[in-house]
Amino acid sequence: MRVLYLLNISNPDQLSADSGWIFADLLAPALADAGAQVTVAAPAAAGDARCGFHRTKVPGTKYRARFSADIDELVALIRAERPDVVVANQIEEAPAVRAALLEAGSDALLAGYCHYLPFSFTEGGQLLLDPSLNDRGLGRPVLLAFAAGLAACDRVMVHSSTAASWTSAAAARMTVDLGDRLRVVPAPRDERLVRDPADRPDDGLGEAIGVYNHRLYAHYGTGEFVDLARDLVASGKVRLRVMDLFGQRRAERKGLDDSPDEMRDQLAALPHVQVVSDRGDRVRYKNLLAGARFGIAPFRPGCPWSMSVIDCQGMGLPVISPRLGWLAEHIDPELCFTTPAEAVALAERLASDDEFHAVHAKRAHASTTDFAPALVAARYLEAIS
Repeated sequence: MRVLYLLNISNPDQLSADSGWIFADLLAPALADAGAQVTVAAPAAAGDARCGFHRTKVPGTKYRARFSADIDELVALIRAERPDVVVANQIEEAPAVRAALLEAGSDALLAGYCHYLPFSFTEGGQLLLDPSLNDRGLGRPVLLAFAAGLAACDRVMVHSSTAASWTSAAAARMTVDLGDRLRVVPAPRDERLVRDPADRPDDGLGEAIGVYNHRLYAHYGTGEFVDLARDLVASGKVRLRVMDLFGQRRAERKGLDDSPDEMRDQLAALPHVQVVSDRGDRVRYKNLLAGARFGIAPFRPGCPWSMSVIDCQGMGLPVISPRLGWLAEHIDPELCFTTPAEAVALAERLASDDEFHAVHAKRAHASTTDFAPALVAARYLEAIS
């Protein structure tokens, strides 16, 4: 099977902060191991020496990635690669890819991967536009482009059951019949970030560290985390390590949303909160996680998946989480909270109760077993067959 993998990367200077690129970099070799011939078309190469690579332009902004597909380039690429399957990781590009397949005379299967949902649903069934894609009212055009992408695909892949439920509900509201085209295919875990909890060194005495390793955008609920951080460190029983995954961002990205810089500064000003950078080095990133006692999930309502949560769990770190979205589906119910007081109680118990921590460390690690790249690649190939 020849797979052409179309990957959008909006920040090629910070690949370690781009979960879509990390996903492709882990998945492409696993697909090759399973016998697929993979070519990645992206602004930066992903995979290994067995994978082909076609360099594409950096889209500049998240809106260009959704509204400026180059059909001429797509036609030329399809004719050159002669794929059996084209995977559009920017689902809004799928109609342009379908048009390019038609023009190129290709009968390749078109699969869309819904890596990022531009909406979420409340418990009452209300559809909410994702604020990160709603600058100056663009949220609804993005939603309609997303629906058009669903309609254009032969297969639609999503990360989780929560994402499948939300995608099905959104499609139905926009009269897109998904039929039997929807598949749940989780993202692979990074095997470099896997540690058996039994191999964890003795913490010894001192303050336990809770790690927050998510993007610091306001739409990730970082403002709520800032408020929680004050409560978590108030007793002195817990210290926090906050990952600055972006570093210096390009002017185009800062122009659309400068909240990561603002949030980073607010967190850095708090006592007992350490803001650190992995400098794009996965070994340093692993070491920063390894020194923590537990992880903290983001407060992002439209969360269909979180690679950062999986990173923590693969390292044997229990993750405490607000009870919402995919987080409530995946994380142990005993570690979910609804109020700041509940979050503080969980953090302090993980910090001080070794037996409670050990049980949840094992559960966290075990929850990622099915996300090994080889297993995910098998599910991926089954979905696009």
